[in-house]
Amino acid sequence: MAMADDASTSKLSMGQDNADRWTPLGIDTTKPHSARMYDWWLGGKDNFAPDRAMGEAFMQVIPNIRTMARENRRFLGRAVRYLAGEAGIDQFLDIGTGIPTEGNVHEIAHKAKPEAHVLYVDNDPIVLAHARALLVSHGPGQTAYVHADLRDPRAILADPALSATLDLKRPVALMMVAILMLLDDDEDPWGKARVLMDAMPSGSYLTITHPGMDFDPEAMAATAAAAKQGNLTLVPRVREQVERFFAGWELIEPGVVPVMDWRPDDENPRGDVGAYYWGGIARKP
Repeated sequence: MAMADDASTSKLSMGQDNADRWTPLGIDTTKPHSARMYDWWLGGKDNFAPDRAMGEAFMQVIPNIRTMARENRRFLGRAVRYLAGEAGIDQFLDIGTGIPTEGNVHEIAHKAKPEAHVLYVDNDPIVLAHARALLVSHGPGQTAYVHADLRDPRAILADPALSATLDLKRPVALMMVAILMLLDDDEDPWGKARVLMDAMPSGSYLTITHPGMDFDPEAMAATAAAAKQGNLTLVPRVREQVERFFAGWELIEPGVVPVMDWRPDDENPRGDVGAYYWGGIARKP
């Protein structure tokens, strides 16, 4: 579920009133969806009334939810720049893409590695509609999209678009930014992630952000409860649980830290400052 710094720049956006009247095929606009909620928090137009209502409910218990979204997206930008630059990675598998907006993974990666290949994965029909129109490769690079669900990681690996876009004999950057929180513990998010991680070759990287229960337990618990009332799953986890996703891989300094402290552009650590996300990157030995 990707998040953005700025309002969505989608060419399919038509203004809020028109967006409510426009119902793309296959989309249930009567229920909130996490990707469209983030779009609304960030000023985008690709959302519907139930998304805004649930987004407002979240803001009632965590007033700084917009800050969380912005800082999560900024972490993504720094992570991709590190991976495509210092780490030399030119293949990206982005799980939980979200609605395309300015600063997508392929746009950032192509600045450092014009030849980079990026495969996006999401299960929201509205993301699919935007992806087909917007995630177009330019230059020597390649960008593709798979409509699939993290709950079935083997289906992602078996999709023909993956083998056509990525070479799993070479290192890949596996991106799971703000997505693992959408799986309950009984769905075994660690096991789902591990299926994808095990398919990556040595030298690959794993990038994760995850809302942290330990930043503000009361507020995070209230947010999870609000999500449940709206038939959404949101599972904040403590730092140790997030670190467990990286087990067996080598964490890149500074490890699993508040997203604002992961190699900030100004090099002045700021702690969580209301951005209740853990973030980290690790390399497969």
